[in-house]
Amino acid sequence: MSEHDWQRSSFCGGGGNNCVEVTALADGSGVALRESECPDTFLATNKHALRALLLSMKASHAGPCSSGQS
Repeated sequence: MSEHDWQRSSFCGGGGNNCVEVTALADGSGVALRESECPDTFLATNKHALRALLLSMKASHAGPCSSGQS
């Protein structure tokens, strides 16, 4: 999937390989996510599932250093 236009997270620090990246799938069916340290491994999902995940994370106030426990 290296031929895709991967977009890095705005939380990516220093431009190194410590970033989450996302791209649209070529067939328009969804999106792919990857960790920049492992560019050949990615997770593909549809846009609705990704939106639900992001909204859930925002609602739980999960941050970059949050353990997810209350």
